[in-house]
Amino acid sequence: LWGKMYHYFKLNREEFMDHYHKRSNIEATNAAIKRKFGETLKSKNPTAQVHELLAKIIAYNLTVVIHEMYENGIQPEFLQLKSEA
Repeated sequence: LWGKMYHYFKLNREEFMDHYHKRSNIEATNAAIKRKFGETLKSKNPTAQVHELLAKIIAYNLTVVIHEMYENGIQPEFLQLKSEA
């Protein structure tokens, strides 16, 4: 497997690096979520654990949006759902 990946890297360096960079971004985001909200889940029920993890991800995304609003003056555009009348 290592030999195959090495040859792929040598022949398709740009594509390989694009894919690898995505992985490093994901790992950095996971580490940031753990630093901000803790590494453990408090829930015992598996369904509740999934919900708790999703809540942490949503909360992290909100902190990133708020940070960008204040630091870089970015105004987010949120999806507006039409209510059924």
